[in-house]
Amino acid sequence: MIIAEKKPIEEIIEEIKNFDRVLILGCNECVTVCEAGGKKEVEILASALRMYFITKGKEKVISERTLERQCDHEYLEELRSNIDDYDAIVSLACGVGVQFAAEKYLTMPLLPGVNTICLGANEDRGLWTERCQACGACVLAKTGGICPVARCAKRVMNGPCGGSTNGKCEISKDVDCAWQLIVDRLKALDKMGDYETVMPIKDWSKDRAGGPRTVTREDVNI
Repeated sequence: MIIAEKKPIEEIIEEIKNFDRVLILGCNECVTVCEAGGKKEVEILASALRMYFITKGKEKVISERTLERQCDHEYLEELRSNIDDYDAIVSLACGVGVQFAAEKYLTMPLLPGVNTICLGANEDRGLWTERCQACGACVLAKTGGICPVARCAKRVMNGPCGGSTNGKCEISKDVDCAWQLIVDRLKALDKMGDYETVMPIKDWSKDRAGGPRTVTREDVNI
């Protein structure tokens, strides 16, 4: 799941201060799950913005809408019929949704209302943690299902490093050492032989890095 967090409302106010008709556009996917950009967040932000501009004596029309997804042509097309009703759109989708909407509506200012953080998991209510950096060459089969790229502060491919102490990373005593987690998991799986196998340094040039990556499936491509 893509994890995002709300931008400070002061930043959003600064971005929209010169627009009179603003749409707050939510997304019903990842940002809804992480409670950053769904229908509820759209309503809260829109209400807060209206209240702010009323207290400043400024007339602005703040509209609300939430699409099923903002990273899909089909749902973005739902805006086509009344896109001219707005001077700007504040998108509460992830950075992918903001960019895709901006590409579709070239003359419409698309302003991000959230900061996109990472690919992560929901550990508890209000707690999301990073699990993947979408590097394009997954090594989880060799590391017990724990990612050294996303979860090791140094992205060490053969660890642990010298900074690990008592199973914790040197960056903080509250952060688990990824390689300690990997070793513990491999022991539980009786696969410590994988740990003894040296993994090559990650070659980012071969992992579909360097510019926008694409995935094409001929079996579903029309």
